[in-house]
Order: sequence, then C-alpha cells, then structure tokens
Amino acid sequence: MEGFITDWLSLTLRWFHVVVAIAWIGESFYFVALDNSLKPPADPNQRHRGVSGELWHVHGGGFYNMQKYTLAPPEMPKDLHWSKWPSYTTWLSGAALFTVLYLFAPNTYLIDKNVLDIGPVVAIFSALGFLAAGWIVYDALCRLLGSRDTLLGLGVGIYVLIAAWLACHIFSGRAAYLIVGAMLATIMSANVFFVIIPGQRKMVDAMLKGDEPDPIYGKRGKQRSVHNTYFTLPVVFAMLSNHYAMTYTHPYNWAVLAVIMLAGALIRQFFVMRHRGRVLWYLPLGGIALMFGALGWTLPRPVVPQADAANAAALTIADIQPILRARCAVCHSTHPTMMGAAPAGVMFDTPDEISQNAQRLYQQAVQMKSMPLGNVTHMTDGERQKIAAWFEGGAAK
Repeated sequence: MEGFITDWLSLTLRWFHVVVAIAWIGESFYFVALDNSLKPPADPNQRHRGVSGELWHVHGGGFYNMQKYTLAPPEMPKDLHWSKWPSYTTWLSGAALFTVLYLFAPNTYLIDKNVLDIGPVVAIFSALGFLAAGWIVYDALCRLLGSRDTLLGLGVGIYVLIAAWLACHIFSGRAAYLIVGAMLATIMSANVFFVIIPGQRKMVDAMLKGDEPDPIYGKRGKQRSVHNTYFTLPVVFAMLSNHYAMTYTHPYNWAVLAVIMLAGALIRQFFVMRHRGRVLWYLPLGGIALMFGALGWTLPRPVVPQADAANAAALTIADIQPILRARCAVCHSTHPTMMGAAPAGVMFDTPDEISQNAQRLYQQAVQMKSMPLGNVTHMTDGERQKIAAWFEGGAAK
C-alpha cells in the first residue's frame, strides 16, 4: 500500500510540475521573443511618451500591439501583471517531486557505491547542498563580473561543467543528471525571486513616489532573464534523462551531459537570433551534430568475449532465473516490494515474461549496468556476464 500511495503522489506532483513548467517556459519564451522582435515605434508621440519599441501581433482573430518603455510609463497602470508565480510553483512542485522520489529513497536513487560509498544521510545533505551552492556560486559570478556578459557567460559555462563532473563523481549517474538540472532550475527560479522581481518592485515604488526608476534594476533583470532562457533546454533534457540510461551510465557521463546541454543552448540561441531577424542555421546544425556525436560516443561495446560463445549456447532461462529472483524481482514482479508496481510493466516472474523482455534485460543490466537502480540488490559482474552469455547465446528458453 505504501508503494501504491507513493506512486500516486509521484504522479500527481509530476503532472502538476509539468503543467506549471509549461506555463513558465511558455511565458518566458514569449517575452524573450517579444523583447528581441521589438521595432522603434512609428508614431513620434509614442517615442515622446518613452516607448522604446513595439510589436504588432495578429493571433486568434485579433490584433495586438505590444509596447516596451525605456524605463516606465508616464503613469502607473492600476492592473499590472507580474511574471513570477509560474516560476515559483515550478520550483516548489519540482522540489516536492525530488523529495518524494529521491530524498525518500536515497539508497535506491541517490547512491551508487561504485561511484562513491556514502551513507543515505550524507547523500541527502549533499544533494540539498548542491542546489544551494549552485545558486550561491552563480550569483557570486554575476556580481563579480557584472556587465561583462561574454566573460560571465564563459564563467557560468565552466562552472556548469565543473558541477556536472562533481555530481557524476558523488551520486549515481541517474541522480547526478537530475541534480545538475535541478541546480540550474534553482538558479532560474532564484533569479526571479531574488533579482528580477525585487528590481521590478523598486522600479514600481520609484514610479509611485514620482521618482525616475534606476535603470540598473532593469539591466540586471534583463541579464538574469537571458541566462534563464539559455538554461531552459538543458534543464528540460536533465528532467527527461532518467528515461535514457545510455547517457548517464557512460563512463564519462558528465561529459555526455555537457555535450547534450551545449546542444540545447545552441538550439535555443538559434531561436533567440531568429527573433532578432538573423537566421543562423549553423547553430541548430551544430546542436544536431553534437547530438549525433553523443550517439556515436555512447554506442554500447561488446560485453561477452568471443571465447565464451561455446558456453553461452548451453545457458537457458532456468540458469538466469535465480539471478532475476534475487536481484530484480524486488521491482520487476507481480508483487514488488520496492515499488508500487513493476516499472514500465516489466516483470520476470515467468519464463515467457523473461523471454519477452530479454533485449531490455540485456541492455539495462549488462550493456549499461543501469539496473538494478544504484545496484541496491548487489548484482555482481559475474551475474551480469551470465545474463550476457545467455542472451548472446540465443536467449534460449
């Protein structure tokens, strides 16, 4: 019953997290597109009122005229929309989901003793510390380098690379990818909470007092907003990565993560530049090339030596079934003890079920060694070799 309730809680939180994340990303992408598509207003009166750019839209059968002021409008409107709650709810729901799935089961999801032999308490506090340190270091870089955007961008890129390497040498590969993504997502939401919204409030307060707003708050907010837009696609990949073990189980998984995140940033840059009227095809092509490079780099290598081929043909399901009962049945059975239900519906209770899932078993347990999760049931290399010998010998029943 506990596993069943946990699965439903996970489903509810994940669904809510995806809904609010779509709302945040959609709003964020729209304003980035708007800001990069603005043209000087044709009406001189608009320029005199402080309008620095405008964009006409036609959408859903109506016409829209979006305007941006250099600092602020002559009069503060009574109804002012603040772009903050999608960010906050995305982070809060993501934190809740991370807690339910990872922090409540650190031995299964956070720890891989082949990476680093740590206890569950250390793993939990390391994960939380990683998220906090991510924001602290990033914010310090922004304050130190200020308006030197190129140098700052390079510094942030190197910092993310170091964070990826460090995470992949502390946590299981699956958890490391998610934690790096969560670190970037924390930075994004913290940018909104600590920099963008407070700066906007100070500008509004100055307007209400009849003072001219300090432009520094707008510049800082714009800089952090730009960073957020480049973080978005790398974060989206990190959130989806747990489905693709060939990436996070690679010996150089931190570099694979960096390559794919860079591909996402290049693709995002293509759209940013396109909104400015410049179509730079080498950006998405570069991203695609990086993805194909990652594909080639992560191709599985042969596992069973050719010398074992004669012995491999003699193995049947009966020879590997004890291994599956001892190492896999806690999750992949009709009545699992570690999960509410068998993940992806994969079960190894009967010879037919084992035969149907032979390819998946070989790929996950032998080629990538991503299963069992965190090797929590201590499957040995000899047992993996036996499964490999059975599969490459024809997966006989």
